[in-house]
Amino acid sequence: MPFDVADIPTIRKSLLFYRIMAWVVGVLLVVLVLIGMPLKYLAGNGLVVTITGVPHGWLYMVLLITAYDLGRRVKWSLKWFLAIMFAGTVPFLSFVAEHFATKDVRAKLAA
Repeated sequence: MPFDVADIPTIRKSLLFYRIMAWVVGVLLVVLVLIGMPLKYLAGNGLVVTITGVPHGWLYMVLLITAYDLGRRVKWSLKWFLAIMFAGTVPFLSFVAEHFATKDVRAKLAA
């Protein structure tokens, strides 16, 4: 087992926080790209970009911290962490990465 049994509750909390952040960042990015950018460049209204872009940027940094924390606890490889980092920059990909990260962590917890 790559971690101590006593660490399981902490890992579960880290996983939950990571999942929340992945979804929040993913939703903000989808709204930014699919609604905000067309409104800004086709209708000249940049309000949605301002409202979603700045929070997405800051929360993406929080996502990176939560991913690092979770990855450190379950001993993810650098390659896996880089994939998680990249997923936060592509619309809809953070949802896919969150699914596979959750599956991986739950498999490690079950082992």
